[in-house]
Amino acid sequence: MTADTASGVEAPDGELISRWRAGDERAATHLVARHAPSVARYVASLGMREGVEEVVQDAFVRAFGSLDAFRGESSLRTWLFTIARRLVLDRRRSGRRRRETTELQDGDVATEYDALDSLIAEESQQKMRHAIGRLTTTQREVFMLRVNDGMSYKEIADVVGTTEGAARVHYHNALRQVKETLHDD
Repeated sequence: MTADTASGVEAPDGELISRWRAGDERAATHLVARHAPSVARYVASLGMREGVEEVVQDAFVRAFGSLDAFRGESSLRTWLFTIARRLVLDRRRSGRRRRETTELQDGDVATEYDALDSLIAEESQQKMRHAIGRLTTTQREVFMLRVNDGMSYKEIADVVGTTEGAARVHYHNALRQVKETLHDD
């Protein structure tokens, strides 16, 4: 076992899960550090601007609380996305959060540019937000999982609760519509 593996940095999720079940609290810390940023991006892509960190935290609490139910049929990341998605849907249904549009995060654009580049970047972001905003809820969700998180169609299908073929169709329809919207603007 290498030093990296012993510290959990490079250990696969399955190994970290086993270590956590055996009482190694650091293994859970490594799992959270590994997956929290992508879960947060996914939650934000669902339209949440406020309470993202709370949803991410709740997703991990639920996941660790029911880790014995995790069968490993999908990746841990996919399972976490599924839990986070359910939490967001629950919050929407309960009316505790209002629906908001997806916004790009500060880290999504280059940090060094002059005033003209800033204007162009802002205009591009607005066009992209507009194009994504015109998608159906399912298209937007599938599009963001594929583009932002690089998920496979099978992983997307597991998260969204559809078939792999339907995920492909939703993605390609979303991509076509985004291209058309960007071209028309």
